[in-house]
Amino acid sequence: MSPKAGWELESCVWQTPELLVEIETAWSLSGYLLVCFSAGYFIHDTVDIVVSGQARASWEYLVHHVMAMGAFFSGIFWSSFVGGGVLTLLVEVSNIFLTIRMMMKINNAQDLLLYRINKYVNLVMYFLFRLAPQAYLTHFFLQYAGQRTQGTFLLGILLMLDIMILIYFSRLLRSDFCPEREPSSQHKDKFLTE
Repeated sequence: MSPKAGWELESCVWQTPELLVEIETAWSLSGYLLVCFSAGYFIHDTVDIVVSGQARASWEYLVHHVMAMGAFFSGIFWSSFVGGGVLTLLVEVSNIFLTIRMMMKINNAQDLLLYRINKYVNLVMYFLFRLAPQAYLTHFFLQYAGQRTQGTFLLGILLMLDIMILIYFSRLLRSDFCPEREPSSQHKDKFLTE
């Protein structure tokens, strides 16, 4: 998440707090533009991954991006569930600490105090900005189970994202709190799995 997108998210929630409660019907120009900007980011990043030849190594990101774009297009083209899109973007706040973690791992700085502090902050931020919003959204969208609506489509996407987020969380816990004695050679270059 870029600093500009972070500021836009904060501004959007501050200006229209009902976006976090009235997930289906609340709408604001700033929320709509934020969802548009984020969809554009996911499109750009997807094209970049494919063009740079990293699709095979980054297939998880591609799946995530395609699902996110599907959800954001709902808000863009039908102007419904914009609040859900904004709430989903709270998930990206924890990327700040995940990025710090990755940069420190790349530089073999896992023995530094900053890394140890970041791993606990990362855990808290992951819970507050990934797991809690996802649980809230899943609870909200479960009311659409069994209906043939746009909400059911979004519930399907959300459940797949839930699975991905839980897998990433288990990898993070295993790596930072239950590390293997010898790193797996299969995933030695993947910092999410280490």
